[in-house]
Amino acid sequence: MLAEISKSLKKHFDEALVDELLNSYEDAKHNFYLGGLRLGAVEGGRFCEAAFRLLEQATTGKFTPLGKTLDANGAATRLSNTPSGSFPDSIRLHIPRALRVVYDVRNNRDAAHLADGIDPNLQDAALVIGNIDWVLAEFVRLYYGASANEAQHIIDSLVVRKVPAIQDFEGFLKVLNPKLKVTEFVLLLLYERGTLGATFEELESWVRPSMRSNLRRTLNKMINEHAYVHGAAARFFITKSGLQVVEAKRLYD
Repeated sequence: MLAEISKSLKKHFDEALVDELLNSYEDAKHNFYLGGLRLGAVEGGRFCEAAFRLLEQATTGKFTPLGKTLDANGAATRLSNTPSGSFPDSIRLHIPRALRVVYDVRNNRDAAHLADGIDPNLQDAALVIGNIDWVLAEFVRLYYGASANEAQHIIDSLVVRKVPAIQDFEGFLKVLNPKLKVTEFVLLLLYERGTLGATFEELESWVRPSMRSNLRRTLNKMINEHAYVHGAAARFFITKSGLQVVEAKRLYD
């Protein structure tokens, strides 16, 4: 899917710029779901600088060259001063403002936070990820020819968690922790698959042989008794309750 987005964006923008945008997006998401929840590991700055350059090219036909310092404040001001109606408000106002939030959080992440017991680094990292998801979805909506809902679905489909406890061998997902029980084993597989989910046949091939005979019963229990899993259209998806179990137990380590 990312290759399709790349191909579509490159019809409108400089190819190297699109590559920088999508590579930095992949890096940020990969680090976030690899357990690098601290803001320092989830660096949205590269993505923002690439996105601002795309906005420059969209509105002026040229952009600050890669490798040259970008004046983000100046770019945001120039975009906001672009005459209303000349470009979509998302280009002029909404995307620049979302990018500014990422910059501000990154630059002020060491500022004091309320002593409310919540890890501010995780909060900030989640905000960064949410904003770059939304920005990329807007580019998809504007230049991929998709509706807002379709654009968000495309972005959601990119959210595949890459975890240390699983290794992908050309599509075969091998769980590297031999101590996991069957429920934890299945949850970890579905955690990595994210919005892609998995078919029964895929799960059956990935679990250990000793788990296969009762796999259907295990899935039914996870769906009906614990609400860890949802089944739809012959596929299985992890629920918010299932996500909480994986993250509370740190099964992904």
